[in-house]
Amino acid sequence: MSTAKNRKVQAEALQGEDALAHAPLMLDIAGIQLDANDRRRLQHPLTGGLILFSRNFQSREQLTALTSEVKALRPDLLIAVDHEGGRVQRFRSDGFTHLPSMRSLGERWMSDAMQAVSAATAAGCVLASELRACGVDFSFAPVLDLDHGASSVIGDRSFHRDPRVVALLAKSVAHGMLLAGMLSCGKHFPGHGFVKADSHLDVPVDKRSLKAILADDAKPFEWLALDLAAVMPAHVIYPKVDSRPAGFSARWLQDILRERLGFAGAIFSDDLGMQGARVLDGQAISYTQAALAALDAGCDMLLLCNLSTLDQGRTLDDTMQGLMEALPSGAWTPRLESEARRAALLPQTAPLTWSELMHDPTYHLALQKLG
Repeated sequence: MSTAKNRKVQAEALQGEDALAHAPLMLDIAGIQLDANDRRRLQHPLTGGLILFSRNFQSREQLTALTSEVKALRPDLLIAVDHEGGRVQRFRSDGFTHLPSMRSLGERWMSDAMQAVSAATAAGCVLASELRACGVDFSFAPVLDLDHGASSVIGDRSFHRDPRVVALLAKSVAHGMLLAGMLSCGKHFPGHGFVKADSHLDVPVDKRSLKAILADDAKPFEWLALDLAAVMPAHVIYPKVDSRPAGFSARWLQDILRERLGFAGAIFSDDLGMQGARVLDGQAISYTQAALAALDAGCDMLLLCNLSTLDQGRTLDDTMQGLMEALPSGAWTPRLESEARRAALLPQTAPLTWSELMHDPTYHLALQKLG
């Protein structure tokens, strides 16, 4: 398609308020500061968020300057990161506390349940306080997957095998995050811990029945339906429920998560660049096809990670263009309720600066209880 025709398609797609009513994409950037392409993409009407990685961090000062520039461009953008604790913690130096793995909190539970609950609350508070002091709005935590001892990609990211322990410790982490003004995201619905395959590299298949999954792995999501602001589905196929991975399944996201479990918060796709997201109904699919399938299934926000580092971001641009071209044909329709869920994840209070945080008694009490 020619550039002129591209512009015409975009102009037609953006006519009318509804086309601007939903910004479903959460993108990444390649470096420690914005370049011209980053600024262009972040100001695109389909962009609703930015996800950061370790490569985007050099120091607290640099991170704070980066998030400030992003907010100056788009105050409404949701700046997020995978910052769970343990081995999934993107920022680890220049004052950031090394957070414990969730499994270690589960191990504390076995010796002193109430001390574990206190430490989990403290972990959430420290996690969110430090991120917010550097301008980060949201973290994709806590993990609700059960530790079946089979999944290497989940492993010590899980609190425990018992869904009751997982739910109570996850609720405590979410409460600690909320103390710092940050909302929470439970992942990976309805459970990634039972399968061995890593959905970053493969398409995991869980052959259990719906009854078995709902009675075990999905229980924390049911119990915490009022506590979580967002949920991220797994790139796992549960063939006895649906032939599609959960993140592309209206059965899982609408019939079960929304209707049966009553969840009313935001639904994020997991990274659409993962191998588990690039196969649908046995066929390889493009990023645009994956994005459309996730939106159609009921996702409110779509993660497009690590694409800015490939071919100068051409795949990312092509995907954004593909979604724009899909608008006039009705291949997807912007949803006001999805945009409202995204906007609700933005913090409602001003963060403390790092200097203020260092003198905050709640933060210091959390550090003490975490230790």
